[in-house]
Amino acid sequence: MPYPQLLTPEEKLADAKKLLSLPRIVVICGSTRFMTEMNEADLRETKAGKIVVKPGCDMKSPHELWSDPVEAEALKVRLDDLHRAKIRLADEVLAVGDYIGDSTRAEIAYARSLGKPVRFTHPEVDPDA
Repeated sequence: MPYPQLLTPEEKLADAKKLLSLPRIVVICGSTRFMTEMNEADLRETKAGKIVVKPGCDMKSPHELWSDPVEAEALKVRLDDLHRAKIRLADEVLAVGDYIGDSTRAEIAYARSLGKPVRFTHPEVDPDA
């Protein structure tokens, strides 16, 4: 008697999304210097019927939540972990901006390692092109 195949967590998530009839989920990646462009991409993707997740904090802009350098460094680590979770949740990635820095490059590599399709607002900056 063959044993049933156990589903991976990724397969379980995909099945749950189908059962819930969720629209595609797109995660926006990019340097926070492109927050204005990210907001515009959010509008366009939402209009296209997608659920959008994106960075929620722009740590390059002053704010009391990251005014202490030690706390800011710890927050950056937590936000990076949170963004990788958003990538795992998403069906696809949209990289925004005409510049890809080290963090965004790592996010793109991570998404691709998971088999997530990656689109670019500026395809010429695709590190794998």
